[in-house]
Amino acid sequence: MKEYATSFPADIKGCMKDCILSLFWPRKDIVGFFEKHGCTKAELSSLQIEGENGLKRHEIIDVLFGKLDVRPDNGLGPFRAMLQSLLAWAHFDPYYFDALRKLDRAAATRNLDHLKQLQEIRDAKIKVDRERRANHEAARQQPTTTLDELHVEYLDLLAHKISRQQRGYALERILAELARLSRLETTEAFRVNGEQIDGAVKFDGEHYLIEAKWQEKSASNEPVYQFASKVGGKLYGRGLFISVNGFSSEVVRSLVIGKEIQTLFVDGEDLILILEGHLSFRDMMDRKVKAAQTKGLIYVHPISGAEKKA
Repeated sequence: MKEYATSFPADIKGCMKDCILSLFWPRKDIVGFFEKHGCTKAELSSLQIEGENGLKRHEIIDVLFGKLDVRPDNGLGPFRAMLQSLLAWAHFDPYYFDALRKLDRAAATRNLDHLKQLQEIRDAKIKVDRERRANHEAARQQPTTTLDELHVEYLDLLAHKISRQQRGYALERILAELARLSRLETTEAFRVNGEQIDGAVKFDGEHYLIEAKWQEKSASNEPVYQFASKVGGKLYGRGLFISVNGFSSEVVRSLVIGKEIQTLFVDGEDLILILEGHLSFRDMMDRKVKAAQTKGLIYVHPISGAEKKA
């Protein structure tokens, strides 16, 4: 069972049922246990527990487990709350265990011990899976090339040594590698609700969506507007639009006048400065974010901080 899965493990649920059945005798006590651990009044109100036609003890448990299973969150909260209580359980009602002998202390103890064993096994699996995923993510975030190699690759792109279509993918890879060299978390290109996103980079706790384009400066307006719309539709949306050939003055003005600044501009000069080692990708991000936050500028020189003239 994956740690991030929302469904509760079937073997643990089965053992929890056995534990509840072996700890409570009156049907109202069984219902009370569920009520104390997150079952709603609506889920409990439909239960028929009184009289000869009332649900049997095990049927009550099955019905309530079923109601939790069909919740949008699969009943994860109540299941975890019940599990926590059962793992620490130490009360055996003497009236039902000793006086009436309706319940068997040895059987209840065996069920509780079995539940603890199942949870220990699950915890061990979760730990192994968590470490595996952490190692995989750490390896994925490691740069696979050097700054010098990226510099040569970028110059080859400028010299049109690869096809136009492949050039876009190559630029995305270069940007991701530059971010990793700065130890910034990156996300590969993806699609969401039909939108193509060239990737994302995490800087100072915020995820910046990335769009990378090679088109002519005069033709860059419409893609920028479309990208700004994508960014605006995200929680605390932030974006980094890279246009190798720069931006028109019209599009720069349109994204700052009377609007919340969400998108920063990067051009080919900025990339060359990074690739030649004058500053890192992290440094560039820091200075562009600072200019946007302190001066309302989205298109600035990453070293001088001066506004670029489109």
